Amino acid sequence: MQYFKKDAAKLICLLCGHYCKLKEGQTGRCGVNKNTGEKIECLVYGYPNAMNIDPVEKKPLYHFLPNTQTFSIGTVGCNFKCSFCQNWQLSQTHDIDKSRYFSPQDIVDLAIEYNCPSISYTYNEPTIFFPYIVDIAKLAHQNGLKNIMVSNGFESTEVSHEMVGLIDAVNIDIKSFNEKYYKKHLGGKLANILENLKFFVQNNIHVEITTLIVPTQNDSEDEIRQIASFIANELGVNIPWHISAFHPDYKELDLPPTSIEILKKARDISEKCGLEKVYLGNVRIDDE
Repeated sequence: MQYFKKDAAKLICLLCGHYCKLKEGQTGRCGVNKNTGEKIECLVYGYPNAMNIDPVEKKPLYHFLPNTQTFSIGTVGCNFKCSFCQNWQLSQTHDIDKSRYFSPQDIVDLAIEYNCPSISYTYNEPTIFFPYIVDIAKLAHQNGLKNIMVSNGFESTEVSHEMVGLIDAVNIDIKSFNEKYYKKHLGGKLANILENLKFFVQNNIHVEITTLIVPTQNDSEDEIRQIASFIANELGVNIPWHISAFHPDYKELDLPPTSIEILKKARDISEKCGLEKVYLGNVRIDDE
């Protein structure tokens, strides 16, 4: 499909929930999808800025192809503006490395060469390079490979529907359970993310969820309880929840790291809400 529609003298980008209305020459909030006149061009198509072979557990996915490696790619740009981003060097820049072009077939061939049974679209927000993902993912399926997206969950309705049958597994961030916080500090809408999560589960995409616990921002017991209750009641008690520790980074260098006590409290709360698969991330095993 084409990921835009016309609106008078502008084009509306259909890749994410912002639905940016762009004049000719204008680029969306993500910084990498541009109205070039007759279409919106994904400027990072074919230009991943990061490629690695990772354990699938690093995504994190603990219940999808466990103990395997996944061929991971990411570009630059993001449709969010999180001040605590742990991958800000990629997500918060628009400096595209065009020194080498990687076709969709190139990416699939590399995954096969390195014996990876899956390809992960990760590091920055994959929604913003979804046209590239689609072409890779179709070839991946033809070659027996699975497709994984690690996302903030702010896909447009059009993209979330196209993911069905194409994307096999997702890890989605629930960064907060406060709509005002999402809008003001992150640049998204919580309601959209929750609806997308329900849609993914209903349409048999494997779902795991991650929440980065940021001190003073989303670490209250009440907010943790709200997230856990949503997962248990709306998605299912068997949906894995990865509760991860924050480390000072990007614009939040003055905040302390998340304490192990807060993480353990969050795990206790989630288990009281009925969640069966709760994991602590960014901590040493002996800390747990």
